[in-house]
Amino acid sequence: MAQLRRYVVGLDENGHSAVLRTGLPNQQEQPGFFWRGTLWKTRETPVDNDIDGDRSLDGGAARSPFPGGMLVRALELWPDPEPGTHQKMFADVNILVGQRHEPTDADRRRGPTMHRTDTLDVIHVVRGEIHLVLDDEDVHLKASDTVIIQGTNHGWSNRSDAPCLMLGTMIDALPREAR
Repeated sequence: MAQLRRYVVGLDENGHSAVLRTGLPNQQEQPGFFWRGTLWKTRETPVDNDIDGDRSLDGGAARSPFPGGMLVRALELWPDPEPGTHQKMFADVNILVGQRHEPTDADRRRGPTMHRTDTLDVIHVVRGEIHLVLDDEDVHLKASDTVIIQGTNHGWSNRSDAPCLMLGTMIDALPREAR
């Protein structure tokens, strides 16, 4: 599991910038597959910074941000398990997170983690390496690489022998038109 520290900075009772919260309270893990922690969520953009409370807890384990909102998450993916196990693990995750777009049989054949969200995703590889699986190609990403995903099919495959840590921001987006 990734060792991350989160500091939430806002205004204290004197109107001065200060650390208001620490810790990472909204975490999910499926041993042998992934760990993730939600760093922050909103129900709106532009973001209303006057809303109190730990907004990372809002909405639990959902994969996507709220309609009109954004989500910042850390995701650590461990080396790929055996394909049949991988498919089952990801199907369980899809149930947990309320996946809106069910992967097709062709998606599942392409990669066990293929999925699509109605979001604009900005994903940065912090540590390790990962393969971004697309409909017709794979892209090998390493630490310091960033990918922008515009509401399209994609999946992740960790073909290395070490976990890969990514940080991502997902912003609610209009669904892509079918082509």
